[in-house]
Amino acid sequence: MKRWMCANCGWTYDEALGDPDSGVPPGTAWSEVPGSWRCPDCGATKVEFEMVEL
Repeated sequence: MKRWMCANCGWTYDEALGDPDSGVPPGTAWSEVPGSWRCPDCGATKVEFEMVEL
């Protein structure tokens, strides 16, 4: 599982957690997140996220 960080606000999408409040269930790979999905904190688009290594 990987994490993706919003380049605008720093919010992190964790594949293990998903984003259930936005309809993305836990375990959803980044590649499966819809292109219309937006950062829940600032509204940035999916292309504005960068993969981060932990």
